[in-house]
Amino acid sequence: MHYLLTGISLSLFWLLLSGYFSNILLLCFGVFSVALALYFDRHIRTKYPLNTPSSLVKNIPKFAKWLVFEVIKANIAVVKNIWSPQKNPISPTLAELDMRQHSALGQTIFANSITLTPGTVSFDVKNGKVQVHAIVEEAIIELQDGEMNQRVADLELDR
Repeated sequence: MHYLLTGISLSLFWLLLSGYFSNILLLCFGVFSVALALYFDRHIRTKYPLNTPSSLVKNIPKFAKWLVFEVIKANIAVVKNIWSPQKNPISPTLAELDMRQHSALGQTIFANSITLTPGTVSFDVKNGKVQVHAIVEEAIIELQDGEMNQRVADLELDR
């Protein structure tokens, strides 16, 4: 059932984004792309089983709204660095942050949330720690304050 729903969803998404409904060659490429994605999905699920806690599914919309706001704030900060480097100089910084998440999925969400936020990128995750690079030191300080870390950890809790 999972693969049927995933296949239908991916096909509809591909059609929506491509806008090609009559070109047979492009439709065949779309079918091939969906089939390849389903193959990789099956391969990954057998090699790395993932048990998604119901609390994560329930809490993700609230987290997503917060993350979108954070991405907007970070975009504004990066634009300030680009447009007025004299007032807002860059100060590239590396840091290692402790992760509060217990599951691999939670740690992945945290690392990806850091990378989604403009001006920061997570580049290594191991032993409950994440390596982060930021273009300004203030972004690292904000991450060390731990709001994002705690919000992702809260996704795993059943509330």
